[in-house]
Amino acid sequence: SGLAAGPRGITCDAGCRAFDMYGIVTDDVFVAGDVSRFPHPLFGYQLLSLEHWGNAVAQAEVAAHNMVSPGPLRRPHLALPTFWSTQFGLNIKSVGVPTFSDQVVIAQGSLEARRLAMVYGYQGRVTAAVTVDMAKSLDYYTHLIETAAPFPPPPGAADRAIAADIPIPSDVPDPKGLSHGPTVALTGHLPDRRLTLVQPGG
Repeated sequence: SGLAAGPRGITCDAGCRAFDMYGIVTDDVFVAGDVSRFPHPLFGYQLLSLEHWGNAVAQAEVAAHNMVSPGPLRRPHLALPTFWSTQFGLNIKSVGVPTFSDQVVIAQGSLEARRLAMVYGYQGRVTAAVTVDMAKSLDYYTHLIETAAPFPPPPGAADRAIAADIPIPSDVPDPKGLSHGPTVALTGHLPDRRLTLVQPGG
């Protein structure tokens, strides 16, 4: 078909327009759902491959809108990745991309209580949160992610954990070593945007 397709799907821009194999965006082919890899500004514009029905619905709405709208009226797909599951009687919910992190804190609750909120950060800003039997807290952390709030997160919960001010390395495992594929995968390259000062004459 000539599209930029790979094992993780078809690459598209934030408006769901597919790229061809030369990296040129098409204007008449749109992709959405599990088949798409799309950039997200909150995660360094890395390409996200997100296999979740909620993303498929939200992205399809953007794709459909952009198919029938002229350029200036088109909109980007900026929904945050989310998922939930029930395991061993515990309700687990996630927002953001936990693998896009270098540190994590237990912001509320504790492991001993089997009820907690873990918040992930990357280079000093909040990028994800996972709650266990504490789903009502997720809206608060969603707002922190959307606004690129500083990490560790500021005090905001009545049951703030003592460990909330003690970040530890997130030690994200290599996906090749996992028994199941990740729901969200960062499939792009994160460029190093740090500036280097060059001395005159050097």
